[in-house]
Amino acid sequence: MNRRQFLSLGALALARPAAGQAPGGRLRVAPVRQSLAGPAHPATDVWAYNGTVPGPALRYRQGERLRLEVENALGAETTVHWHGVRLPNAMDGVPHVTQAPIAARGGRFTYEFDLPDAGTFWYHPHLGNPEQVSRGLYGALVVEEREPPEVARDLVWVLSDWELDREARLDEEFLNPMAASHDGRIGNTVTLNGVVPESFAVRAGERLRLRLVNASSARIYALTFEGHAPMVIAYDGHPVAPQPAARVVLGPGMRADLMLDCAAQPGSRHRVIDSFYRRNAYELLRLEYRDETPLRRSFPPLRMLRTNPVARPDLARALRHRVVFGGGAMGAVPSQGEHKGMFWTVNGKPIREHDHHAPLLELKSRQSYLLELVNDTAWHHPIHLHGHAFRVLPGERWGDTVLLEPKSRAEIAFVADNPGDWMLHCHVLEHQASGMMAMVRVI
Repeated sequence: MNRRQFLSLGALALARPAAGQAPGGRLRVAPVRQSLAGPAHPATDVWAYNGTVPGPALRYRQGERLRLEVENALGAETTVHWHGVRLPNAMDGVPHVTQAPIAARGGRFTYEFDLPDAGTFWYHPHLGNPEQVSRGLYGALVVEEREPPEVARDLVWVLSDWELDREARLDEEFLNPMAASHDGRIGNTVTLNGVVPESFAVRAGERLRLRLVNASSARIYALTFEGHAPMVIAYDGHPVAPQPAARVVLGPGMRADLMLDCAAQPGSRHRVIDSFYRRNAYELLRLEYRDETPLRRSFPPLRMLRTNPVARPDLARALRHRVVFGGGAMGAVPSQGEHKGMFWTVNGKPIREHDHHAPLLELKSRQSYLLELVNDTAWHHPIHLHGHAFRVLPGERWGDTVLLEPKSRAEIAFVADNPGDWMLHCHVLEHQASGMMAMVRVI
């Protein structure tokens, strides 16, 4: 079943779920049924925060304090990880490392921390198996600037994919060895804010802020907005000088904020294409212009957003470490004995998530570090560091996740200013679960 067989919804308002803080300061995690594929197909059994996939788009202002009680109504333990947020270690949501798991059938845990950075972040469980994210447990966390730019609409677009059969039932083999040792679980159905979209209505003269979140466990997106010239204003929540993006590439866990000036003619239609997997390029949706008088004929210039208060690393005095990611299909990891189910390595060793083990690196607090990240495999790996923001070298792009192409390398630099044990791992969740993760300790 290909994705286009699902396109039966007509025009959609893709702002679901409603923005705002969680009602009563609570997130309830529970099984629900949701129509992912449209009214022509049965609803799908999913797991959700507050009854929707994705969960509520939580909105705060920079400097505010988040306080949320999470109630777990699942039949399995869970946690919540606040991806990209520089928070205290005890709030990071990594079970058996920063907290005990939230118990099944009624367990509760309260997350409370300040939000120092403005930007687009997201939340999801952090269990060893990718099942919970693949069942729908994820949502956006938006921290608005104290002086946000003027736009007609500020929208969150959460992208995800699903492995569904013809009856819209979810394939429940969440850690298939073949997928885990290759490019991860790539689904056959892509949703945007929990539905298979066909079109999105705009009006000529609108300036839209699109906050894109890749919540897939493995799929990489490369979006092209035909007939438009989107400008990237932030990656992973951190501002960049406004720059044109002919193709917006997002690995799992990554985010991008776009400014989209709707400058086409009223009544026109324009495709948004995902072409990362070139042999399987498809139309994500169509931008459909209402046949109305344009709101404006020209758009004011864009200015760079105010940067976040992240310490700048001293590159001249930075201590250096080399981290090599290896393994995969036809790799050197013997997936047997104590390494059964392990296909990937960090510096030559496969590590099961949350096993008790020595940290890969011990970093001194307030010291600058430069990490050379080497991808010695034939597959893409989005490498994510918890608890910190880093600078991708060369240049001034900041983030928390960097996408390594096959047989490539990247350098990241940061100040180790957040004490605790922090995960460094591939955000292809099947890779993480089968060995490509390590712990970095800041002391």
